[in-house]
Amino acid sequence: MRGMRLGIFDPGTPDQATDTIRDALRYTGAETVRPGSVPDKMDCILVPGGDRGVRRYFRQVDAPSVPVMGVSEGEAEGFLAQVDVKEISWYVSRLQRSDYSIEEIPRLGVRVDRKGIYPVLNDASVFSSKSAVLMEHTLRVNGQEVWHDNSDGVIVSTPMGSTAYSMSAGGPMIFQGSPVLGIVSVNSLDVTRRPLVVPGDSLVEMDEISAKTHCEVILDGTDRMPVKRSVVCSAFGPPARIVRMQNDATSIAVLARKVHLAEDLLSMPPSAKLLLKTLEYEGTMTPREMAAKTLLPDRTVRMALTHLLKKGYVKKKVSVRDARQKIYEISGIR
Repeated sequence: MRGMRLGIFDPGTPDQATDTIRDALRYTGAETVRPGSVPDKMDCILVPGGDRGVRRYFRQVDAPSVPVMGVSEGEAEGFLAQVDVKEISWYVSRLQRSDYSIEEIPRLGVRVDRKGIYPVLNDASVFSSKSAVLMEHTLRVNGQEVWHDNSDGVIVSTPMGSTAYSMSAGGPMIFQGSPVLGIVSVNSLDVTRRPLVVPGDSLVEMDEISAKTHCEVILDGTDRMPVKRSVVCSAFGPPARIVRMQNDATSIAVLARKVHLAEDLLSMPPSAKLLLKTLEYEGTMTPREMAAKTLLPDRTVRMALTHLLKKGYVKKKVSVRDARQKIYEISGIR
C-alpha cells in the first residue's frame, strides 16, 4: 500500500462485511483494530456497518482523529458511509492514489446527571420512557434560562443531525459547516414555542427533568440511558474526520431532497414515517427486523414498505450475508 497504514475496525460482533473487507485487503498489511485500541498513526480506518457503524465508532470517547472510511453492505449512498463493500478493493486503490477528500464533522458531548461524557454525531434526545407522557424540563443556554416547558421531549442536534430526527419534529435544516446547534421542544404545550439555533460552542442544559414515568436520553437514535435530573450538551473534540469519495454528498442538492421529503412527510402514513426513521438510524434491515424494532404488525410493515418503495425513499435488494433474504435501506435521502 506504498506505506499507507490501514486499519479495519472490528466492533467485536459477527459481521459479514468485516470479513469481506479483511478478505479483500489480506495482502495489503491492513491491521484489525478494536474499540479502545485504535493507533493514532493510522492513515485511515475502514469501518463496516454503513452510517450506523460510523456513528457507533465515533461514540467512543477515545476515538482518535484518524480519517474514517465508512463501508456499507449496500450501494454507496449513505451520508457517512459512501463505500460499497463489494467494491472495496477499488476504493482502497483510490485511497492509495490520494483520490479522496476529508470532511470534518463536529461531535456533540452529552453528560447525563453530571456523570461521564458521551459523544454523538447526530443528536441527543430526552424523552419520557413511555410514549404520550409529557416531560417537564427547564432549558438553559450558557447558564441562562430560556424556557420552562412541558412537551413530549427535547432534541439537541448538530448540523448533520438537523436533517434527521430533529427535522421530523419541525426543527430547522442546518447547512453542513454551520457552527451552530439546533434545539427543538417536541410537541410543546406552549403553542408559541419555536425551535432554537444557538452557537456551536454553547453549553445547552436540560435541567429539572421530570415525568410520571422515568425519562431517558437517546444518543444518535440508538443508545438509551436513564436520566434522573439533567442532560448537558456541548461541543466535543476532536471532530469526526470522514473520507469522502463522492464530492456531492454534502451539496445543497442533498438538502433539497430533504426539503421534498419534509413536504411528503405531511401526508405519509405514520407507519411509513416510523419505518423511514428506523432505517435511517439502523441501516439496512429485513422486514422481520423492522417489525421487531418498531413493534408494528408484519402486515403493517409490508404495507408501509410498499408505500416507501413506490415513493422511491426505500430500495429492496438481496442480502450479501444470505441470498435468500431481502433487505431494505434508505434510497439516497441522506
